[in-house]
Amino acid sequence: MTIQQTTASAAAEAVRELLRGHGAVAMAGAAAGNLVSQTAVTAGPVSPVVTMSAAADGTTPGTHASHGSAPVAPPSGMRVPPAAMAPRAKKRNSLLWPGIVVALAASLVLFGGKGGWISNFQYLQLSLVLVYAIAVLGLNLLTGFNGQISLGHGAFFALGAYTAAVLIDRYNVNYLLTLPVAAILCFVAGYLFGLPALRLEGHYLALATFALATAVPQILKYRHIEGLTGGVQGINLVKPDAPFGLPLSPDQWMYVIVLLMAVLMFWIGRNLLDSRPGRAIVAIRDQPLAAITMGIDTARFKATTFGISAVYVGLAGALHAIIFEYVSPDSFRFDLSVAILVGAVVGGIASLPGALIGGAFVQFIEKYADAATKQFTNLVQLPIELEPWTIYGILLIALIYVMPGGVAGGLATLIAKIKRKRSVS
Repeated sequence: MTIQQTTASAAAEAVRELLRGHGAVAMAGAAAGNLVSQTAVTAGPVSPVVTMSAAADGTTPGTHASHGSAPVAPPSGMRVPPAAMAPRAKKRNSLLWPGIVVALAASLVLFGGKGGWISNFQYLQLSLVLVYAIAVLGLNLLTGFNGQISLGHGAFFALGAYTAAVLIDRYNVNYLLTLPVAAILCFVAGYLFGLPALRLEGHYLALATFALATAVPQILKYRHIEGLTGGVQGINLVKPDAPFGLPLSPDQWMYVIVLLMAVLMFWIGRNLLDSRPGRAIVAIRDQPLAAITMGIDTARFKATTFGISAVYVGLAGALHAIIFEYVSPDSFRFDLSVAILVGAVVGGIASLPGALIGGAFVQFIEKYADAATKQFTNLVQLPIELEPWTIYGILLIALIYVMPGGVAGGLATLIAKIKRKRSVS
């Protein structure tokens, strides 16, 4: 094999890594591949030369496949290395733990309720954990994977919640049908907000989304739309009963609905990030200039990602309204946007499992921090009275210091260290 053949194969491998979302290193390899291919054409025919299109279609170096056709099999007698089977085995292993978690969550309905181990209030708390996990995942798609900072996702949460509440209370729409309506409205709102926000980056974009989060609660109190939103009094709802005579309480039934929605949204997020548009989203975050050079429409992808992120948060808001049986403007203040962002950071930016951890953090730590501070003060009998949220602030600082990549990133690092020690020994 000549030097040009070897370098062209290496360049094709770099292009494949780029399409998997590996950022600047892969982009440099892709640029090198273009130069080598031009050199090879000038110097004379070199076979096989792996083209950019073949690498983008996922064909291996040394083979060629036209668009829409199956890749050509390797020559007879050539043994496929075991490493070629590694991605497929890795994908199967990566689906093992999510499957176990979903099975355990579903078993809570079958055994927890009948055995009396879990009360209706605890089912409510578990449902809220999943709701906040969906919201954190939506923000993660925008901030963690696309690199756009948002401090205003509480506004989309409010839009989804009020959409469901108004349709149920004012128009007697089935609660399940309100979910797709809330998703569509939130996508439109997110996409339209993302278009002018394309001119903003960094802290300027954060300030624009901050303005959105502070404006929406005031708009919901506007007297000319009080007949629709209920004004400062809000809207009261009734939690739906389980259909078909199922022996489930309303809290248990809503836990089932939220669990199914969480599984669906996490599955969609996983497949989106593994697709070609998902790799383009990550490439915009890592190297926006190189992404533009490769022909990625960054404006369209950024606005669409903003809309998709709003869909997740809006669905979470709609589910929250149905579970909580009440919506009011003061329930969606700027604190909610901060809580969702903190959940994303604590769970792990750019981490799908971290969204579940972030949802639990928002529901339990953030909700009960004030009570924990008071209990700690009484237990230790400190000479001074601690301010509310002291425990929350201390815990947040400790988590960020010990695990700067979030809890999911810290656990992944710990597991990797344990595996390295075992391999060495």
